[in-house]
Amino acid sequence: MTDAEWAVLEPLFPPAATTGRPRKWSFRTVLNGMFSVIRGGNAWRLMPHDLLPWETASLDHRLWRLQGFWEVLHTTLRKQVRVQAGRESTPSAGIMDSQSARTSEAGGPRGFDGGEKINGRKRHILVDTLILVLGVKVHEASLQDRAGAVLLFDKVRNTFPRLQHIWAEAG
Repeated sequence: MTDAEWAVLEPLFPPAATTGRPRKWSFRTVLNGMFSVIRGGNAWRLMPHDLLPWETASLDHRLWRLQGFWEVLHTTLRKQVRVQAGRESTPSAGIMDSQSARTSEAGGPRGFDGGEKINGRKRHILVDTLILVLGVKVHEASLQDRAGAVLLFDKVRNTFPRLQHIWAEAG
């Protein structure tokens, strides 16, 4: 991560705790480890050994997901990008689409999408007019697009009060 990227992200992280054991690894180092795994598409255990222990990066990633930190980080950055582009911080229009993807039989919801002839999952995604992600919902592929759209709208309903126009396919 470059110094400019870290300058944007650093204020979004909590200050160092005054009680308990101090952190051995900085947030920047942890993020670099996470980005290394994500960029390379590797398993956590294959993370380069010169960064930090893979267990630390994996645990922090999991904790941040469970605590909703990734959502807060994404929302804050999306608002900043929209304001820099001369827009309101929350969108008034969005674009929705779905995609079916093959999955293995191990874990998670799966079904058969008859239109795409795919056995797996379907993801519905809602983006604003700058193509910034507003919401994603993943479910079994057998669910129709109209039902998936309702699930997606239920997820983002109270988050974007200005959202009034949504473009979607005919379904």
